[in-house]
Amino acid sequence: MGIIKTDRLVFEYIRRDEEGNVEGITRAVDEVDLDVQKGEFVAILGHNGSGKSTLAKHINAILYPTEGSVWVDGMDTREDKDLWNIRQEAGMVFQNPDNQIIGQVVEEDVGFGPENMGVPTDEIWERVEESLKAVGMYQYRKFSPNKLSGGQKQRVSIAGVIAMHPKCIILDEPTAMLDPNGRREVVRAVRALNDVEGITVLLITHYMEEIIHADKVFVMDKGKVAMQGTPREIFSQVEKLKQLRLDVPQVTLLAHELKKSGVDLPAGILTVEELTQALEHAQKHKH
Repeated sequence: MGIIKTDRLVFEYIRRDEEGNVEGITRAVDEVDLDVQKGEFVAILGHNGSGKSTLAKHINAILYPTEGSVWVDGMDTREDKDLWNIRQEAGMVFQNPDNQIIGQVVEEDVGFGPENMGVPTDEIWERVEESLKAVGMYQYRKFSPNKLSGGQKQRVSIAGVIAMHPKCIILDEPTAMLDPNGRREVVRAVRALNDVEGITVLLITHYMEEIIHADKVFVMDKGKVAMQGTPREIFSQVEKLKQLRLDVPQVTLLAHELKKSGVDLPAGILTVEELTQALEHAQKHKH
């Protein structure tokens, strides 16, 4: 069994009008099957309202299934006795870092989680140091979080989760409130955690360029998994992505249009480098 598994997961909520009368039931997650292996980098993509954030909240047991099951490292999220362990193993990073940062000094904030878990003081400081280094924020350890940029704050909140030594990190739109620079910083930090520390990463996003380095991508629409595959397999289906109201990276779009107009290019080009190489290759073969 993978580290995260959902089996026909359904989540419904009751819609009410302003007077509190029941208007109907919305199925936010509709029979979703996920299987994430230890050490994988999995991206869940979808526009707003596709159900991706609702799905994320099930993995950390913030929400419970209406039907179906969710397991984290073999533990059922509906078992109350496992709740603490599940939340320790599956750390959650939210959209707004200001909601997650509570310390007055960066290093105190990062040490808060391990301290709550009863980790011995010496080990807390070791964890704070390794976590801040992992996200490239060690030199800011004595700063007040208020003095940091959005991207830096988000990296501190990620360090706070890493300090708890989770097996898996779920990032729910961690870059939604950041500028492009901050977004790049955070994605780079997340990739390093996956590559270097071997932490399983589940990244929820609607930015296509953030999923390029994922091992697996699930695209959600109306609560269901509409597409799944490697980034290249997903990006090879430009028309389908457009139907799902998702922005395709410019380079993928350009390659797609060139291919349509008769240039001999492979499907699913992800980066400028790949496009350049493919064009050079096509040029050579033309001559």
